[in-house]
Amino acid sequence: MVCPRCIKAVETSLTKLNIEFSHVQLGEAILPEPIDPSLKVSLKNELELQGFELLSDKKGQLIEKIKNIIIQMVHHQDDPEKIGQLGKQLPQLAGHSYSYLSTFFSELEGITIEKYLILQKIEKAKELLTYSELNVNEISYRLNYSSSQHFSRQFKTITGLSPSDFLKSKSIKRKPLNEV
Repeated sequence: MVCPRCIKAVETSLTKLNIEFSHVQLGEAILPEPIDPSLKVSLKNELELQGFELLSDKKGQLIEKIKNIIIQMVHHQDDPEKIGQLGKQLPQLAGHSYSYLSTFFSELEGITIEKYLILQKIEKAKELLTYSELNVNEISYRLNYSSSQHFSRQFKTITGLSPSDFLKSKSIKRKPLNEV
């Protein structure tokens, strides 16, 4: 789940199947008690119809939790100071040391947590360039880059275009957050 509409879709699926839940947040549904296996299969099927996957293994759940923390950090809050403080925020929110999370993520995903953060920041930058009135300096500040030059270099490295060339491009290509 990568957006508020995703959360609503999961809540709707749970309600449709009469499954009690106390809270749904990005990547996680909190149930007051375990559900029986047949209902779990029904939930799995219902979620797949919505384009979601039910993660039952602990490794997959932890990877999703890390990704959702980073997505929340980059896309759903407005405090630039909080973007990129992975060493502080991830251990608090994921319940493991940063070195463990970093190694675990790299082994399973094939990229570092930092690279995943950069990819998310570039997707957010594409959105801000496309849909807002912010200039490159303001975007680099909002995404907690040290300078607009650093932001522009990183943007070009990832997309192959400078931010201004990206805006001029007729084929603006953004990725869904779950595909980054």
